[in-house]
Amino acid sequence: MMASAGCGTGRHKRGRRWPLALAFWPLALAWAGGAAAGAGGAGEAYSLAALEELARTGSPALQAAAAGVDGARAGVETARAFPNPEVEYLAGNTRYRPGVDGVSGAVGSIGLSQPLDLPFRRTPRIAAARAGLAAAHAGYAAIEADWIADLRRAYFDMLRRAAETANAGEDLALMQSVQAKIALRVQKGDAPRFEMIRAEADLLNVRKAAQAAALREEQARLRLRALVGPDLPADFAIAGQLEAPLALAPLARLEEQALAANPALAEARAAAEQARYRLRYEEAGRLPQVALRATREADRELRQFKLGVSLTVPLWDRKSGPVHEAEAQRAQADLALGARAFAIRQQLEIAWRQYEVAQTQVSALENGLVAQARSAVTVSESAYRAGERGLIDVLDAQRVYRSARADLIASRFELASAWVDIQRLTAAETIPPLNRKLP
Repeated sequence: MMASAGCGTGRHKRGRRWPLALAFWPLALAWAGGAAAGAGGAGEAYSLAALEELARTGSPALQAAAAGVDGARAGVETARAFPNPEVEYLAGNTRYRPGVDGVSGAVGSIGLSQPLDLPFRRTPRIAAARAGLAAAHAGYAAIEADWIADLRRAYFDMLRRAAETANAGEDLALMQSVQAKIALRVQKGDAPRFEMIRAEADLLNVRKAAQAAALREEQARLRLRALVGPDLPADFAIAGQLEAPLALAPLARLEEQALAANPALAEARAAAEQARYRLRYEEAGRLPQVALRATREADRELRQFKLGVSLTVPLWDRKSGPVHEAEAQRAQADLALGARAFAIRQQLEIAWRQYEVAQTQVSALENGLVAQARSAVTVSESAYRAGERGLIDVLDAQRVYRSARADLIASRFELASAWVDIQRLTAAETIPPLNRKLP
């Protein structure tokens, strides 16, 4: 009798805790929904193309990289400039010795020298500067492509985190419903206390997962805004779905496009061309340099005007050092061009294989595993209500379903990440080139 009374007292105490827990669950669910809504943003929804355009026009980092192109453009102006003339003026007196006939007095002379910028030096110098400008443009395009690739990856990461937050909210609501049902069964004495402890532990884990998902989404939001720039409002939202199709051309066509349009490869190609013109310029330094000279001398008896040519003969300095240095730079640039082309082909093939693997995983999860896990949850819950299965079977089925959905989201993000790498390597544009604002 005493034991029975003690048992009844404990059940009464537990029964007083269930209303408090039941009152707390709607608050927790509202908190999870509010966190997800805040991470999703309440402002204007931006598409991926809109975010890219905003980053190109308003990102301070891209604007700083564009400033480097101005220096290369100034280098072309420097290379096209003609050498300045040299003017010389001399004045003095003339005094004849005693016994020498002549009129002493003031004398003066003025001379003009104009170095000639001959084509064999001027042409390769200007061509090298223009190749440097092309390399600067390609270098900026490469920086922009990497920046946009990071932006696209951050965009898909935010979509992934938003999907995780939404699923975590659904899991929390489902687990709260399960615990409420178990609480009633335990309160009525139809289920042991152990099931309530197990359900509370799972609910705590799901609630922690929901909080972590909301935090990761907010972090993804901050990373995306940091890449776009301050023009993106803090309460922005994004338009798009992680499961949207990401089509690609065949690998052979993508490789041709990458070799033709990749900005890093274009930069290496322009650097190699610049090195070849620099070598031609240094080799032209072995030829004589020509300057036109004109002088006029005057004293009290005589006026003289002279016109001639001045040659700088490379007799002792044959420019061996600058020529050999330019040859080494040309060889280095050619090797760097070959290595860059090989690396791009390898990176493209790796990204393509990753794309294929992720696409296979997404297809398998979408067409079978997730649906089967969802069906297993439904069957286990029905069997539990009929008394054919225990609570552990229900919780295990829910964990498998959560794991399958998480794997699907991760696989979709891996697919999008591989697509971003391929787009970066092939220099594919989301925005038409005519709308671009190049520096």
